[in-house]
Amino acid sequence: MRKTLLTALAASAAGIGLLTPGSASAAAETWSYQAALNPVTANQVSGNGASWISVTGNTAEIQIQVNGLLDGAPHAQTIRIDAQGSCPAQAEPSGPISGTDGQPLHGAVGAALTTDGDSSPAAALALSQFPAAGSYTYSRTIDLDQQVVAALRNGTAVLLVQGVDLNGTGSYDAVPGASELDPTLPAEATDPALCGTFEPMQMAGVPAGPADTGGGSMAIQGAGGTDSAIAGAAVALIISGAATFVRRARRTAG
Repeated sequence: MRKTLLTALAASAAGIGLLTPGSASAAAETWSYQAALNPVTANQVSGNGASWISVTGNTAEIQIQVNGLLDGAPHAQTIRIDAQGSCPAQAEPSGPISGTDGQPLHGAVGAALTTDGDSSPAAALALSQFPAAGSYTYSRTIDLDQQVVAALRNGTAVLLVQGVDLNGTGSYDAVPGASELDPTLPAEATDPALCGTFEPMQMAGVPAGPADTGGGSMAIQGAGGTDSAIAGAAVALIISGAATFVRRARRTAG
C-alpha cells in the first residue's frame, strides 16, 4: 500500500514538473510576481495596494488589492512595459504628475486590467470597464501579449493605477484641466495614483481570497526571489498535497 501511494505521488509530481528545478517543460512552467503599490504623493494620494500575477504560458491569473483612493470613481489599472521598469517620483516640487510625465519610467500600456471584455492596450482608458471604488479587490484571468510576459520576466513590468482628486472636490472634474492622454477626460481621471514594479513572488501562486496589504502571511515582501525559492514553495505544496492524499487513503482503508 505504502509503495503504491509513493509511486502515485511521485508520478503526479513529475507530471506537473515540480520535483526538480527545470524538470518542467517551458509550456508548463508557472512564474509568479508581486508588486507593492505605493502612492504618488505629489497627486494628493495617500492610499496603497498590492498585486500578484501568476503566469503559465501567456495566461495570467491576476489579483489586485487597493485601499484609500477616491471613492465612487473609476480607476484605470494597466501593466506598463518597454521602459525603465520604475515609477514616478513620490513627490515633485514642480507640482502634480500627469498621465504622460511618468511614461519614460514606467512605459506604455501592455495590458488593460479591465473587469471584463477587452484587456488590450486599446481599453486602457475605457473607464466604465474598471473598478469604481476607493478600496477594492480585483481578480481576473486574461491572456497577455508576449511582450508583457517578457517584461515580467526581465523585471521591467509596472502596475499603474490611475485616478486622483487634486483639488479635493470628491470627484473628477475639469478644474485642473483636460487629460493629456484623452482630452475628452479630466486630467484627474488619468493622473497616476498608485504604482509598483513587479518582482518575483515570495509565495507559491496568487493568494486565495482578499489580499492583505498590511502585514501577515500575504503581505508583500521585499525585493528578491529566485527560481529555487519558487521551486521550493512548489515542492512544499506537493508535500502538503501528499499528506492529504495519505490521510484520505488511510481513512478509506479503515
